[in-house]
Amino acid sequence: MVQIKEFRIVMPMSVEEYQIAQMYMVMRMQQQNTNGAEGVEVLENRPLEDDLLGTCQYTSKVYRLQSKAPTWLTTFAPADALIMQEEAWNAYPRCKTVIKCPYFTKFSLTVETIHRADNGQSENVHGLTKEQLAVRQVEYIDIASAETDYWSYAIGSNNMDFSKFKSLRTGRGPLLDGWQDRCNPVMTAYKLVTVDAPYWGFGYRLEQALLAGERALFLESHRNCFVWIDEWCEMTMQQLRELERQSDSSLNKKIGMPTAMATAEEFDQRLLLDNEDANSKRIQVAVDT
Repeated sequence: MVQIKEFRIVMPMSVEEYQIAQMYMVMRMQQQNTNGAEGVEVLENRPLEDDLLGTCQYTSKVYRLQSKAPTWLTTFAPADALIMQEEAWNAYPRCKTVIKCPYFTKFSLTVETIHRADNGQSENVHGLTKEQLAVRQVEYIDIASAETDYWSYAIGSNNMDFSKFKSLRTGRGPLLDGWQDRCNPVMTAYKLVTVDAPYWGFGYRLEQALLAGERALFLESHRNCFVWIDEWCEMTMQQLRELERQSDSSLNKKIGMPTAMATAEEFDQRLLLDNEDANSKRIQVAVDT
């Protein structure tokens, strides 16, 4: 069954500031979570004219997350089942991300984001149909909270107490109870997550696990956006694009890939043999069970 969930993340910054904050956060978190065995490989990062979104920045990446797989998943799938391929179209303030997994070929996860200058009270910003609204779940994520569960430990978390944090350069903070209704400037990232894993026996459990993982990632990444505000608040888009170029090259070196980026088509060719091997493993699992 397709799961549709809308996460609303209120941020103590303007829509224009968030664009800078998000780019900086993505670069820094990718560097923190990439090493010789796991992390992020950047295949493409270039401007693009999209038929639906218009002018955007297109990226294609591979996430190798083997060690973060839940134990129940590894009982019937190999460690490389959590190698994910991501395509993203950033036409800020609208963005779209599509994640697929070469091992689970029927699986898909889409994140559509709209950024608005409000405190999370806008309804149906994604223009959903009545049928979609009937199954959509809405959850607010408070960046001042520091909840812990399996995914928060797997993704990692900073321990900043936002009830005591104050930005030296902007004077923003601390974030006390009800801060979303009092802060100025304020904006909200409306993230609509659609996940479909049509596999009998474990598909629903996989969908729920991925929704929980996305929630933990949204919480951690947006906490970082604010806690790193003094690092990015005076940066320009031109400076960030240059840092992004350097970061992409550094990531590929860390994970042992060539500095020159491959295209998505070339990556598909590299995965062809892996897919054939994955199919063989699925057949063997079916035979064994």
